[in-house]
This record gives sequence, C-alpha cells and structure tokens, in this order.
Amino acid sequence: MKQVICTNEAPRAIGTYSQAIRVKDTVYLSGQIGFNAETMQLEEGIDAQIHRVFGNLAAVAKASGGSLQNLVKLNVYLTDLANFSRLNEIMGEYFSEPYPARAAVGVASLPRGALVEMDGVLVLGLGETDKD
Repeated sequence: MKQVICTNEAPRAIGTYSQAIRVKDTVYLSGQIGFNAETMQLEEGIDAQIHRVFGNLAAVAKASGGSLQNLVKLNVYLTDLANFSRLNEIMGEYFSEPYPARAAVGVASLPRGALVEMDGVLVLGLGETDKD
C-alpha cells in the first residue's frame, strides 16, 4: 500500500503530484526546486537554490520518517552545467561517504525559472552502521 507524504515544511506541490510517496520502506521524493516553503518564492542565485533544495528534500524526508542520510539515489537537473562544481561543493555539506548514487543532467529549463531541481529515493531503516 502506498502512503502520501506531505509537509508544510517544504513547498506545496505546484502540479498534479505528491511531495513524496512511501511504499513499505522506500520513499520516492518528487522534484524540489529552490522555493521557500513560506513564501513560495524562488531563492536568488544558484548557491541559495541548491541549499534550499536540500532543505526541502530534508523536510520531506523527515515527514516520511527518514533523513537525507537515507537517500540512496539522487537525480539533479541543472540549467547550466557550469554550476556542477558548486553542486558538488554544497552537496559535501549535506552528505558524507557513502554518498548516494547520483545523476546530474543539464536541461534547457526548469519550472518557474529555477536553476536546479532534485528528486530522489530514500530507503528507511538504513542505519549509520549498515554496510550492505
């Protein structure tokens, strides 16, 4: 059975989708852009948007019973691949090894003029001591 995950700590869906769906111990996180949940306005600049996206993903992960440390797969969409190195630097502030699997793709545009969007998959119940 699937469970809809929703939190006011992350921006509400701007379309026909849920913030996340949980099936057993797996949580599928919908794409997040750099919207501030309170104002529903986009943050200014790539650094602020990357930080806000990680914050939004963390809020949805928390609402599902997990955290970013449960992230096993991350998909990143950038409107300018010149920002790839900034993505890596900022991502290092949120994750330590073992890092989640990740794809980073350059795209022509994103909703609402965002510079970055991310979605991912969490597996709940993974502890820091889990090695497999």
